[in-house]
Amino acid sequence: MQFFQNPLNFNWASLHMPTPRWTDVVEILIITFLIYEILVWAKATRLWSMLKGIVVIVIFIVIAVFFNMTTILWIVRNVLYVAVIAVVVIMQPELRKALEGLGRRRFIASVLPFDLHANEERFSDRTIDEIARACVEMAAVRTGALIVIEQEISLADVERTGIEVDGVVTSELLINIFEHNTPLHDGAVVIRGNRVAAATCYLPLSERTDIAKELGTRHRAGCGISEATDALTLIVSEETGGISVAYGGNIERGLNGERLKEFMHRIQNKPEQEQRQKTRGIFGKTGKGRKSGTTGASLTDRRGGNA
Repeated sequence: MQFFQNPLNFNWASLHMPTPRWTDVVEILIITFLIYEILVWAKATRLWSMLKGIVVIVIFIVIAVFFNMTTILWIVRNVLYVAVIAVVVIMQPELRKALEGLGRRRFIASVLPFDLHANEERFSDRTIDEIARACVEMAAVRTGALIVIEQEISLADVERTGIEVDGVVTSELLINIFEHNTPLHDGAVVIRGNRVAAATCYLPLSERTDIAKELGTRHRAGCGISEATDALTLIVSEETGGISVAYGGNIERGLNGERLKEFMHRIQNKPEQEQRQKTRGIFGKTGKGRKSGTTGASLTDRRGGNA
């Protein structure tokens, strides 16, 4: 405060510049990286709007400190701890997704090898062919379908909402599950490895609002589970017969059988050299599909939506 009250008579010699150490430089780099990552993450969530409001409040607090407004400062001191808890409660879904995303980072897996089977092939080429054949055949007759392929993040919670199947993946089994007026058609199928784990499963909802209006609840649900987990979701539209793939909260639409196989080969976890030959350029190149950032809602079109 002495500097602001009388900057000309301020004792500049009282300022002490510490000698920087290499650990100080590392600390600055780490803090800078963390702040950058938090801002990038926050920009895609509701936290971005909240941060703008927090900045305004901080400006008012600085003004109150400068002019020594004791009443406002007393209120701030007593409300601060409650406000921090309130922010954590309000932002709980976003914070949970951020922690899940941090756990999916490859550098964590390389340092802490929790999954002893991480280098094993997730499913066979035959399973890919059977899933692709089923999707193409269902698209030809406009049979709606929602197929979720599990990766590293367990879908056990999703499975518990449905009926256990535990059958080998075949095109005939998938077509029979999603056939109209059958007991298991109304919901999503979860595939783990080379087996159909469960059917009639409910998928999580999403609160995002930037959803393409022409997409129905089946597409929204497929994108919702791909946003909450690392699962690959295959969607067949009952209205148009179009085939779509949802991954990482995004959806690529208008796929054919070969393009669908490319997406599944991408997550098959085959040796890198063999994988590169099959999946060069997918999940990033612009091409046959139309990409649209969307998220989940309900489950099937028969429950009050279009697909």
